[in-house]
Amino acid sequence: MVTAHEQLDKRFAALNPLAKTPRPSRGWVRAIRETLGMTTRQFGTRLGVSQPRVIKLEKSEVDGSITLESLEKAAEALGCRVVYALVPEKPLGDTIRERASLLAERKLASVEQTMRLEDQAVRDNARRKEARQRFIDEFMRKPARLWDEL
Repeated sequence: MVTAHEQLDKRFAALNPLAKTPRPSRGWVRAIRETLGMTTRQFGTRLGVSQPRVIKLEKSEVDGSITLESLEKAAEALGCRVVYALVPEKPLGDTIRERASLLAERKLASVEQTMRLEDQAVRDNARRKEARQRFIDEFMRKPARLWDEL
């Protein structure tokens, strides 16, 4: 059975090259508008806004304050469409496994401390690895539990 994170990771793999494409320093809207040979006045007319509003819109893209709604309207006026995605830095499955591993180590350390205090410490490395893997598997079955603590 394919997990949700495996399905998303597969979809994100296709977006990775796109996610690494840097935004033009003056923004996508302006870069596309200028490449099309469209003036701010002409673009404003297509958008139904004034020329100063176009300049403000382009600046808002550069400074990151543009809304998705404004970006979608601008894209439509330029014959484009907005493709919106959050692309993880690494596969979601890796993030889940790393988090499960970290929490398993914490839980195991706590159990080991208690066992040492009771003079029942686990000295067998193979048993420790087995216990660690059981904790990881337990966390992986219920990934929502991974994010309860910092």
